[in-house]
Amino acid sequence: MKILLLGGTGAMGVHLSQILAEQGRDVSVTTRSAKESTGNVTYLTGNAKELEFLSPILQDKWDVIVDFMIYNEAELQQRVEMLLAATGQYIFISSSRVYDNSAETIKESTTRLLDTIEDKKYLAKREYALTKARQEDILKRNKNKNWTIVRPYITYSEQRLQLGTLEKEGWLFRALEGKTIVFSEDIKGMFTTLTYGYDVARSIAALMGQKNSLGEIYHITNNSSNRWQELLDVYLDVFEEVKGIRPKVVFLSLPDFIKLQRGRYQVIYDRMYHRKFDNEKINEFVDVGSFVEAKTGLSNCLKEFLRSPRFQNISWRSEGIKDKFTGEHTSLLRIKGARNKLKYILFRYVI
Repeated sequence: MKILLLGGTGAMGVHLSQILAEQGRDVSVTTRSAKESTGNVTYLTGNAKELEFLSPILQDKWDVIVDFMIYNEAELQQRVEMLLAATGQYIFISSSRVYDNSAETIKESTTRLLDTIEDKKYLAKREYALTKARQEDILKRNKNKNWTIVRPYITYSEQRLQLGTLEKEGWLFRALEGKTIVFSEDIKGMFTTLTYGYDVARSIAALMGQKNSLGEIYHITNNSSNRWQELLDVYLDVFEEVKGIRPKVVFLSLPDFIKLQRGRYQVIYDRMYHRKFDNEKINEFVDVGSFVEAKTGLSNCLKEFLRSPRFQNISWRSEGIKDKFTGEHTSLLRIKGARNKLKYILFRYVI
């Protein structure tokens, strides 16, 4: 089986290429950063959002294409015919954030935000959940039905550890700096569902080549759900075990917490909903009961990360606001770049 992973180097893609390689599949992975090909995994260096790079790749015939790319609606509309024509099965990675609030456990038939929300300001946005839902509709309207839509929810890995809407750069960085973690009083009591990237990846692998999965939608999530406070406690326990110090935490009201970031709609229309899932549909292809339980998985991944911490870009705007709430300070010598220093000063002391 010849498989193409578009943008397959993230929390799910890394595991998926490994799983497929172990199965003896012929795997090609697009990546913007050059990587050395190993065994039966070939890395294609370039930006898969650029048609001049993508088009020659799609001249080949692929048994399966898995698309991890983040498009806007116009970009997907522009290339959907090419993608569907180049493969026997196109697996589109959507998101379980598309679902509306639900008092029941979420099924694939649960209504979507796009179809029910009346907030005109929100509907006018190109917000992630709305964009994914609109892109699902692009596929549904297409005459070709050789697509499968996958809706993961919050996936974690050894390099991705989330707390509410905060990536590790927004909370774990502060803990390692000896500063106070800033979180939401309102979100901490909400139920959420976190799934290890490896478990999502092996579920995607299980869908490959399944004819009865064509034209279908599957969410892939853990069976168990936890309140965010429980998961925060796991993080704090592990940090204390490894570092010998328990980080301090301050909880903000929702309006104040929203000031920390630009993703206010992610808070309002997702993290403030209880997220529990019914996995009966995907269970036809993979035993969801075998997924790693979130507390155990997060504990293992955080321990692994703390052995050799690596952070991506830090938002010094957000850090300035957090320091203002906690009364803490960051030395300007710690901040790289004049622009980042200015952002920190403005949001810590001026705005």
